[in-house]
Amino acid sequence: MGLVVDTFLIVCAALFPMVNPIGGAPIFLGLTEERTSQERNRLALWVAVNSFLLLVGSLLIGSYVLDFFGISIPIVRIGGGFLLATLGWKLLNADPDPDHAAARRAETPESFYPLTLPMTVGPGCMAVTIALATQHPNGETFQQVLMFNGAVVAGLFVISLSVYFCYRYASRLIGLLGHGGMSVVMRLTAFILMCIGIQIVWSGWTALQATHP
Repeated sequence: MGLVVDTFLIVCAALFPMVNPIGGAPIFLGLTEERTSQERNRLALWVAVNSFLLLVGSLLIGSYVLDFFGISIPIVRIGGGFLLATLGWKLLNADPDPDHAAARRAETPESFYPLTLPMTVGPGCMAVTIALATQHPNGETFQQVLMFNGAVVAGLFVISLSVYFCYRYASRLIGLLGHGGMSVVMRLTAFILMCIGIQIVWSGWTALQATHP
């Protein structure tokens, strides 16, 4: 039981700050502001489902897929970092003019890209999940491996559930700020998102240089 609890807590502690559903709520709300409440709730559900499936996929087959295509973790970080930085730049330069509401509605992104990947589950999350897949206990038995993987999946489920609730109730989380405050928070969060993307690119490039001097 100690193995299950420790693994569950490690997964939550490692991934929750990286997924950061609370910080992602303003971005989600900004990207879906022209959707109805029902559409936004449905998108929040699908983002959570996609996040869970993507993380579980990274856990089970992520390392094999990367090996098959000859892709290293630093390359994944660089590619994902560029996507995050591009998304942040696009949000920073979004047109706030209400006359363009119909155009923004038509351009609202779908649940997988970029709301799930790379905004919610980025390359860092995938890299951590792939690394967790290699951390089986020493002297492992089938039961231990089963308990370990079950604890990891349970942690991923809790993370995905937190994504759903934060995105589902994003308007309530930010409702006290008003429209002007929401605009400020979204721009600030977009800038931070762009900086995180650049930081991920830099960390990937540094790791790539270390492995290929």
